[in-house]
Amino acid sequence: MISDKLKRIAVNICRLVLAVTFILSGFVKAVDPLGTQYKIEDYLQAMGLTSLTGPMGSWGALAVAVVLAAVEFCIGIFLLFAIRRRLSSRLALVIMAVMTPLTLWLALANPISDCGCFGDAIVLTNWQTLWKNVVLLAAAVVVAKWPLQMVRFIGESSQWIVINYSAVFILAIAGWSLYDRPQFDFRPYHVGSDLRTGWNKMMDGEESPYTDFFIERMDDGEDITEQVLGNEGYTFLLVAPYLEKADDSQLDLINQVYEYAQDYGYPFYGLTASGEKAVSQWRDLTGAEYPFCQTDGTTLKTIIRSNPGLLLLKDGVVIGKWSHNMLPNEYDLDKPLEESELGHLSGDSVARRILALLMWFVLPLVLLSIADRLWAWTKWIRKRKDNYNSINKKEEKMRKKIVAGNWKMNMNLQDGIALAKELNETLKAEKPNCGVVICTPFIHLASIAQFLDQNIIGLGAENCADKEKGAFTGEVSAEMVKSTGAQYVILGHSERREYYKETPEILKEKVLLAQKNDLKVIFCIGESLAEREAGKQNEVVKAELEGSVFNLSEEDFRKIVIAYEPIWAIGTGKTATAEQAEEIHAYIRSIIAEKYGQAVADDTTILYGGSCKASNAPELFAKPDIDGGLIGGASLKAADFKGIIDAFK
Repeated sequence: MISDKLKRIAVNICRLVLAVTFILSGFVKAVDPLGTQYKIEDYLQAMGLTSLTGPMGSWGALAVAVVLAAVEFCIGIFLLFAIRRRLSSRLALVIMAVMTPLTLWLALANPISDCGCFGDAIVLTNWQTLWKNVVLLAAAVVVAKWPLQMVRFIGESSQWIVINYSAVFILAIAGWSLYDRPQFDFRPYHVGSDLRTGWNKMMDGEESPYTDFFIERMDDGEDITEQVLGNEGYTFLLVAPYLEKADDSQLDLINQVYEYAQDYGYPFYGLTASGEKAVSQWRDLTGAEYPFCQTDGTTLKTIIRSNPGLLLLKDGVVIGKWSHNMLPNEYDLDKPLEESELGHLSGDSVARRILALLMWFVLPLVLLSIADRLWAWTKWIRKRKDNYNSINKKEEKMRKKIVAGNWKMNMNLQDGIALAKELNETLKAEKPNCGVVICTPFIHLASIAQFLDQNIIGLGAENCADKEKGAFTGEVSAEMVKSTGAQYVILGHSERREYYKETPEILKEKVLLAQKNDLKVIFCIGESLAEREAGKQNEVVKAELEGSVFNLSEEDFRKIVIAYEPIWAIGTGKTATAEQAEEIHAYIRSIIAEKYGQAVADDTTILYGGSCKASNAPELFAKPDIDGGLIGGASLKAADFKGIIDAFK
C-alpha cells in the first residue's frame, strides 16, 4: 500500500512536471501561431489528411493552432494552481494518451524532422519527443488516479479569476503575434542575427541553419546571396513567401518604403518563392518597380511570420523586422537610416520582453495567490477563534438588539399618529428580528400608546425632567411620561447637553427618577469633532458614564441601554466608519467591564447613533460590539426606518 504522504509527494511532483511542460508548450505555440499552423499542415500532409482542414484550408489549420496553444497553456495553468483538479488531470491524460502513440509513429516512420511540440524554442528529435511523452504519460496517469492529492495554490472562490485571466492572456498573445510578429523569436533570422557570418560558415562546410538560404535573381538567375549579405550598408528585403496569398492592404506603405530606399540609395529586393506569373500579377496590382528574387518558400516563412513582411539588414545583420501590419510610415522615414532609430538595433531586448511577461501575467497571479492564501489563513484563524468562543460562550446570554427611532421635534399630532400606525401595521405583518422603539415628542405619547402593540414596538419619550414635581413650568416629569403608557426615555442626548446645558449632575438625577418610575433609559454619550480630532474620544465617553450612570448599582445599571453618538456625525451626513464605531463601542464595553465586571458588560446593549441609514446599517450592525442604532431623521419615514430594522435579518 502506498502511504498518503508518498501519494501526495508523487502526485505533486508529477503535476508540476506536467504543468511546466504544458505551459511552455502552449506558450511557444501561442507566440508563434503561424509556425504552429505550418507544423500542423506538415503533419496532415505526412498522414495524407490535408482535407481535414476543410474549405477553410490554411485558416482552418491556423484556428486549430490557436486553440491547441490555448488549451495546452490553460491546462498547464490549471494543473499548476490545482484548478478543477479532476477535469484538468483527465484532460492532460487524454492529450498524452493521444500524443504518445502519435510520436511513436513519428519516431518509427520519421515523416517530418521534428514534432514541433516546443516550436523553435526547443527542437527535439522524434525519438527524444517519444521518450519525453512516455514520461509525461506516466505522470498524467499518476495525477489522474489521485487528482485530489494536488495541493491547491488558490481557493475555489478565486479560481474563476485565474481561469478567465489565463484564457484571455494566451489568446491575446496569439492575436498580437498574428497581427504583428512573434514576441519571442527563436528562429535563426531573429533581430540581431548575423546572417553573413552564419552563411559564410555554411559555405566553409561548417554546420549552419542557413543551408537553404539563397537569393537568386529572377530575370537572369544570378545568385546574389553573397552580394546582399556582404553589403556594408543597409539593405531592405520585402519577404513574400507566396505572392498569390500575400496581403495587399498595405501597398502604399510598401511602395513608400521602396521610394525611401531609392531616395537614399539603399538596395531593396523582393524575395518570394512564387513564379513569374505571380510576380507579374503583383506588379500589375501594386505598381511595384523593385526587383524580385527567388528564395526557398520554407526559408521565407521561417525568416518572418508575415506575408509580406519587411527585413532590414546592415552589414549582413538583421536589425529590423516588420509585419505588413506594422510597416514603417512617413514619420519613421523622415531622415536617413544612419540618423534614424530604424537604422539601429532595437532596445526591445529579450530580457525586457520577459520582464513584461512577468509583470503582465506572472506577477498578478502570484499576488492573487498570496492574497488568496492570506485570506484563507485569516478565515481559518477566525473560524478557530469563533469555534473557541462558541464553545466557551454557549451558556452566555445574548444581549438585546434594538433599533430605536428618535423623532426629535418633528411631526404634528396627526402626522405622528399616522406614522406610528403605519409602523405598527408593517411590523405586525412582518415581525422584526430585533427590538424596536420609537421615542416621540410628549404630545404623541398618550395617543400612540392606545393602539401601539408594545410587544412589537416599544414607546418612549425624548426627555424627562430632573425634578419629581412642582413649580417647573413647561417640564414633564418621569412619572408623567410613565402615565402615558411609555416604557423608554432618552436621556443625555448631545442636543440636550449642548442647547439646554444639561450637566452630568442633572443627568444623574434624571436617570434616577426615570428608573424610579420603571422607565428604561437610553443613555447617550459621545464626543464632538474637536474632541475626536484631539484623540480625546475615550476620555470623553468615560467621563460621561462616570458622571451620570456609574453611580448606579449593578442591578440598576443592567437596565440601562447605552447609545454612542459621534456628535460630529449627527445630521451632517458624515458617518463614522464601521471600524471607528466598533473601536469606540469596544472601548465603552471595556470600561463597563472594569466597573461592573465582564458579565454585565457582555449583557449591556450599546447602540450606534451617528447618521445610521439602511445603506450602512448592515455593515455597522455586523460588528460584534454594535447592538443596534439610535436613529434620527431616517426614523421619520416608515420605509427608511424598516430598511434599517431589516439589517438584522
